[in-house]
Amino acid sequence: MSSTRQSAKKFLIFVGKLLFTLVEAMIFGLLPKPRKNVAGEIVLITGAGSGLGRLLALQFARLGSVLVLWDINKEGNEETSRMVQEAGAPQVHAYTCDCSRREDVYRVADQVKKEVGDVSILINNAGIVTGKKFLDCPDELMEKSFDVNFKAHLWTYKAFLPAMIANDHGHLVCISSSAGLTGVNGLADYCASKFAALGFAESMFVETFAQKQKGIKTTIVCPFFIKTGMFEGCTTGCPSLLPILDPEYAVRKIVDAILQEKLYLYLPKFLYFMVFLKSFLPVKVGLLITDYLDIFHVMDGFTGQKKVLERRSVTGVV
Repeated sequence: MSSTRQSAKKFLIFVGKLLFTLVEAMIFGLLPKPRKNVAGEIVLITGAGSGLGRLLALQFARLGSVLVLWDINKEGNEETSRMVQEAGAPQVHAYTCDCSRREDVYRVADQVKKEVGDVSILINNAGIVTGKKFLDCPDELMEKSFDVNFKAHLWTYKAFLPAMIANDHGHLVCISSSAGLTGVNGLADYCASKFAALGFAESMFVETFAQKQKGIKTTIVCPFFIKTGMFEGCTTGCPSLLPILDPEYAVRKIVDAILQEKLYLYLPKFLYFMVFLKSFLPVKVGLLITDYLDIFHVMDGFTGQKKVLERRSVTGVV
């Protein structure tokens, strides 16, 4: 009898929480969620030397955040540092770091902790793309894709998450890709690394939630192509539904999602619909839609950005 009462009580509590959560979601679906203040927050951005990383740094500078900039390209990173200072950031700290090397990540992370303090917003943005068919892609380039696009996230989380947990305050941001939601012809290694990054970020969100670490937030970003050069030469067969994104627009949306503490951000919104369709449509129907949208051929004209593999600064994702 006692067990039955306990089960009934548990069920009623569940229903109450479910109704409250649904009402809350409906309210914030109609009204914009309040944006948090990030002035004075220590924001670390990997791949800050160009493209999306640089634009994110400029946005957070205008919001009064302390910027920690990581990039393997020292010259580009220093240029971003100069621009961020001019944009009004209270403090800027630039570090040369090869995010594909675990030892380098841990070494530079220790420097940051000693010289700047505890990172409270971590944006894993650095990435590379080979743009080659699977059998044409050298093993070392595939390994590098995983090292930069996914494994670097493991090392940065290991380095900075403990302090966030101790302070019960932190925000983990994963710049994944629409290629982390569905397979793309000509992007096998890139898709695999972005699926892994998304899965890891989502799993860590669940882990922090299960451990009742309510002060730790997560935002996972999955954009289509962004006009910054990383996917130079790529095209879209349906610009009305899957446009190549303006970088300033993409960054505004990403920062807004962080400030509102959204878990997921897909750009453009049509991606939400595509993911929904993928969950129940027959495979052949999905392939027909993919063919109609000309997604099979988005990589046909790929030329990429000059020296993008050496610079390893993510500038656009698909």
